[in-house]
Amino acid sequence: MLGKKLHVKKGDTVMVITGKDKDKTGKILRLVPKKDGVLVEGLNVVKRHTRAKGNEAGGIVEKEAPLHISNVMVYCGKCKKAVRTRISVHEDGTKERLCTKCGESFDNN
Repeated sequence: MLGKKLHVKKGDTVMVITGKDKDKTGKILRLVPKKDGVLVEGLNVVKRHTRAKGNEAGGIVEKEAPLHISNVMVYCGKCKKAVRTRISVHEDGTKERLCTKCGESFDNN
């Protein structure tokens, strides 16, 4: 079974374009392809009540909840805004994601 094609990858810096965290940026911690979601570091934080398990204490824990993939865009550090990406194919067959505005590469991490 083939996975879904997503426009972002783990480790990308993204900007939220709608919702309560609009215009905030963060790094992608995890992709959730089955629900078309992404976990972004420090964004969409919710409180969860947890029960004590073994040595772990119970209480109220704050953690990131998934954002829908359509609500985030890749953030270009050179342009200082959220941008679309395009794919450039090199002569040796390797692909690279580039900013459509300035041409900055996102795959040199």
